Amino acid sequence: MTLALTSLTLSHFRSHKLGRLSLDARPVALYGANGAGKTNVLEAVSLFSPGRGLRRASAQDMTRRPEALGWKVTGLLQSLHQTHEIEIWSENNAARQVKIDDKAAPQTALGRIARVLWLIPAMDRLWIEGSEGRRRFLDRMTLSFEPMHAEASLNYERAMRERNRLLKDQVRDPAWYGALESQMAQSGAAIDANRRTALAQLATAQQDTATAFPTADLTLTHADGDLPATEADLREALASNRNRDMAAGRSLIGPHRADLDGVYSAKDVPAKDCSTGEQKALLVSLILANARALARDFGAPPLLLLDEVAAHLDADRRAALYDEIVALKAQAWMTGTGLELFETLGNRAQYVEVGESDGISQIAPPR
Repeated sequence: MTLALTSLTLSHFRSHKLGRLSLDARPVALYGANGAGKTNVLEAVSLFSPGRGLRRASAQDMTRRPEALGWKVTGLLQSLHQTHEIEIWSENNAARQVKIDDKAAPQTALGRIARVLWLIPAMDRLWIEGSEGRRRFLDRMTLSFEPMHAEASLNYERAMRERNRLLKDQVRDPAWYGALESQMAQSGAAIDANRRTALAQLATAQQDTATAFPTADLTLTHADGDLPATEADLREALASNRNRDMAAGRSLIGPHRADLDGVYSAKDVPAKDCSTGEQKALLVSLILANARALARDFGAPPLLLLDEVAAHLDADRRAALYDEIVALKAQAWMTGTGLELFETLGNRAQYVEVGESDGISQIAPPR
């Protein structure tokens, strides 16, 4: 089974006034100078999945300047046995809109026909920075398995914002809290269950496959101990914690306080204490494990977006990564400054040069 973009058009998107690509299902190596617009192409591809894309940017931030006319990204997506025409656009700085096969659709509908994973340089400090980035990393992996995870997260955040407003205003009437805490408990229990299911699938994918990259043992933790086990327990915990939450002005219990702990399995060393190279290798390993698990769960490997990954791996690891991508039969979109970084891929990939002229990115036809 195949998941691949066979055509991609960018109109007034970031640095691209107009760019078109016709492709097959092989990996795509984008090369060119820094600032030419390679990562902008990856960001456009990331919009073919639910969420805010690999930069978490607003629709307004994606429009080409100075025109600010709005932008549009279209593509033909070969997904399993079907081909879908997808249009994603924004006008007048409004939230982005989606059409699938010429019919308006919510962003969450993209999760039913596509899976997209990415690894970008900003994630290299994942293990040594705050828990928010690790939660986001975990939720992207979880979303790849369970598209409705996004809806549960939105419902939870919406109810929590309202509860936090009541807490800050020192509202003490329990009648104001009941419905919000029920919504938080229902969505929060679903979020926690989805995350744990995703971690179990990743663990299986890492154990079952020989790989050149180190495996990581992942554990879900919470700031205040274990998260209450059931929806009813979480609802009760929220109610009993109101006074403490009111003193803090925010909700202190729930999946929004979760963290992801990682341990380098072979060395039994926490990921945060590993070398920079080891931390990068662990991230690559998790992305590949996620892709292997999805190939079984979804029926096809996901689109992989790997920004500047080649530059941060030695030659042996780079060759091993390419071999694993090809073995997965994944359409991986990779960026690098020079064609030589992709030398060991040979004719197993298609190569696209991205340049710049007068501030406008130029995309050459694949070769």
